[in-house]
Amino acid sequence: MEKPIVGGQAVIEGVMMRGFGKVATAVREPSGKINVQVRPVKSIAEKYPILKLPFLRGSVTLIESLILGIRSLSFSAQAAGEEDEQISDSELAASIILALVVACGLFIAIPTFAAKFLHALTEAPFWFNLAEGFLRLAIFVLYIFAISRMADIQRVFQYHGAEHKTIFCYEADLPLTVENVRKFPRLHPRCGTAFLLIVMIVSIFVFAFLGWPELWLRILSRIILLPVVAGIAYEIIRFAGRSENPLVRAAIMPGLWLQYLTTREPDDSMLEVAIASLEAVQK
Repeated sequence: MEKPIVGGQAVIEGVMMRGFGKVATAVREPSGKINVQVRPVKSIAEKYPILKLPFLRGSVTLIESLILGIRSLSFSAQAAGEEDEQISDSELAASIILALVVACGLFIAIPTFAAKFLHALTEAPFWFNLAEGFLRLAIFVLYIFAISRMADIQRVFQYHGAEHKTIFCYEADLPLTVENVRKFPRLHPRCGTAFLLIVMIVSIFVFAFLGWPELWLRILSRIILLPVVAGIAYEIIRFAGRSENPLVRAAIMPGLWLQYLTTREPDDSMLEVAIASLEAVQK
């Protein structure tokens, strides 16, 4: 039988894992205790099986991961002593909307607006779209680089590395011990960082042939086609995570290299937290 897929996310002083119909968030409290919250989770695709189809499941996974990620971040902030109470449903909705607006402004509006300055060099819409795509990619990489220099974020990135090592150990069918987990690499082909990089690259090809209408139409077209881009990127990352083909491995190398920015080597106490999270979803 195919081994169930487990995914995760680093949070404040902890790790969230999702699998086996559950989401578990393990956080190291200031006292040193590991606080684990486990919640059942059921994808909307279980109710509407059509959403499990290739190129549709990617958008569903992306949206659900965003919601679960914000909830887990809220719990981790509370458990780590940085917030007094968890986020409410209305605050969750506001956080998601704000995140989407900021992302659209930074990675859609700014690149497509800036590409217009190529008019002095060419009038071909194809080159405008291509330049927009590469500018979007550059902004994304620079953004990752900038936040990776922040001290607080670097600690989160250590937990990100712990998450990857623990999932590798699980996929290798080895007991989840600190000694076993420690020896695995911190770069994982199914990482969300790699997924976002592939989204940026796929968008270059999808948007390249759209023409060059008014600014608001360009922004709207990118937003409308975002589920298509996410669907294609998800299938690529899903296939790459299971493939041993050398050409496939070579194609995903940029996503792995980018993880040198978004992960750090964790210490053993962080590995213990990641292990606790993964063990919780397996129970």
